[in-house]
Amino acid sequence: MSSLNLLLGNTVSPLSYLHRPINFRTGSFSFQSNGGRVLACANVEEVRAQDSAKLGLGVSSKKVMEDDSRFLVGTYARTPLVLSSGKACKVFDPEGREYLDMTSGIAVNALGHGDPDWVRAVTGQATILAHVSNIFYTLPQVELAKRLVGCSFADRVFFSNSGTEANEAAIKFARKFQRFSHPDGQEAPMEFISFSNSFHGRTMGALALTSKEHYRTPFQPVMPGVTFLEYGDIDAARELIQSGNIAAVFVEPIQGEGGIYSATKEFLQSLRAACDDSGSLLVYDEVQCGLGRTGYLWAHEAYDVYPDMMTLAKPLAGGLPIGAVLVTERVASAINYGDHGSTFAGGPLICTAATAVLDKISNPSFLASVSKKGNYLKQMLIQKLGGNSHVREVRGLGLIVGIELDVSASPLVGACQKSGLLILTAGKGNVVRLVPPLIISEQELERAVEIMLECLPVLDESNSN
Repeated sequence: MSSLNLLLGNTVSPLSYLHRPINFRTGSFSFQSNGGRVLACANVEEVRAQDSAKLGLGVSSKKVMEDDSRFLVGTYARTPLVLSSGKACKVFDPEGREYLDMTSGIAVNALGHGDPDWVRAVTGQATILAHVSNIFYTLPQVELAKRLVGCSFADRVFFSNSGTEANEAAIKFARKFQRFSHPDGQEAPMEFISFSNSFHGRTMGALALTSKEHYRTPFQPVMPGVTFLEYGDIDAARELIQSGNIAAVFVEPIQGEGGIYSATKEFLQSLRAACDDSGSLLVYDEVQCGLGRTGYLWAHEAYDVYPDMMTLAKPLAGGLPIGAVLVTERVASAINYGDHGSTFAGGPLICTAATAVLDKISNPSFLASVSKKGNYLKQMLIQKLGGNSHVREVRGLGLIVGIELDVSASPLVGACQKSGLLILTAGKGNVVRLVPPLIISEQELERAVEIMLECLPVLDESNSN
């Protein structure tokens, strides 16, 4: 046991009466008054680990899950697994069990866990300046915006804190743009098009653009004026866009949550042409599929069809909260001071982390490696799993891959977890979603496929029950 005594020399009168024990890991922490001074004593049991990557918190998984159910609002149907540390493409629970991570925090940890360049960027900036708000200019925000503009179709950037916030901003920008484009009392189009299997977020505007009814129903009425069309239906989309009522069309070039469905070039081209003819804006949601996930820096580059706005989030800051809306000058010209804002968005710490991520992923050799590994993964899946009677299709681009089953994927996800592999579901629950860190090795991909192959019989067992 080690003992730590912290003496705070300043008088802190509000705490002079306080003696409140606080649980701290496996020891205890208490404040005691000492003649107007505060004496803080901590007895902390030293936690040792043979491997720093397996360092836990000295608390059992069972205890963490019990406390979660007691203290947190029950919005998550969590997997019964506590993760306490990670390194590269592996994560560990408090008991030291190792898991190969094919989820990367739902396509967030593109550089894996604890990337050295990312860690240096974050720790370095944290000692300089973390947050000042958007009342002031900061260099990291400007530098990140410069880089995003320099490697995309966009002319300007708005930063937010998440994907759903980015889509909320895009909704507001679309409506403001239409009002700006229809002066002198002309009636501006205010409605939106979204598509089947879409997911754009859980805040009220983005939720209104999300197709799954069970997400929207408990919170009705959501934002009105959204029409859902079949993903890929060129004729229906063209007809509705040409009605003149559509402010913007929101579409994911590759749908992640919806089941790993890819748009066709013809579909995106038709949306682009119809929007150009009618004055509607085309918005790409690349929150999950963007920033290198497909082997292209931006997923839409595979189609050579460009938007008016693009929303980003998940991988951009390597695990720290960020969102962004990339816009053309034409859209940006409609936005004035005070039209939108955020206290936290684009802070120096977050933007420094994001610059480190973007610099690494935008390297052509890095993107080429993602394409190569993605092709290798799909080939292995088709070869080793494709013959199983429950496997309908393997699809995707780069390292966003889906395996569609004719039964629920949940039993397979559970069996893989017990065997040391973490995977996700998508779609209607019958699609296995694979979105590993982009740094994953071919050997790790081989191991992941082997574990899935070994676990496939669980689908027969669950289907017979």
